[in-house]
Amino acid sequence: MSAPWTRRVPRITERPTALPPQASDQALFRITGGKILVHSIVGEVTTAIGAVANATKIKHNPSGVGADVDLCATLDITGDPVGQIYTIVGVLATALKSTTLWLAVPADNIPAPGLLLGPGDIELDCAGSSVTGAIKWTVVWTPVDAGANLAFA
Repeated sequence: MSAPWTRRVPRITERPTALPPQASDQALFRITGGKILVHSIVGEVTTAIGAVANATKIKHNPSGVGADVDLCATLDITGDPVGQIYTIVGVLATALKSTTLWLAVPADNIPAPGLLLGPGDIELDCAGSSVTGAIKWTVVWTPVDAGANLAFA
């Protein structure tokens, strides 16, 4: 018997282009109503990132009880140009990936079929301050629980 989420159609949620957070974290997406399976998280630089050191990562901040969980290790996005692509591979200790070739590796390339996340926020955490630029984020996901949803925060 296949897992219940394999019978559901994946969905795509996009967040409008926004400035990266300044030396803090910022909610990109909010998970409500139950668990979801994240197949990929992709960011596209739409305005060049400024030349300020900026260790950047994606994390999950669960609702209620529990601490933040890093979904990847940090990547310095200093000076990245328009068109730079960021993605995670689904292995928590692996750094945020960066490419200019639109070759985003989905989280499905690991033994598990993506990342199972419960209610809470998917956040962008940036170490740099006075950061300029803008990134558009997209998540491909499947609801696991009836009523589960993902929307931009």
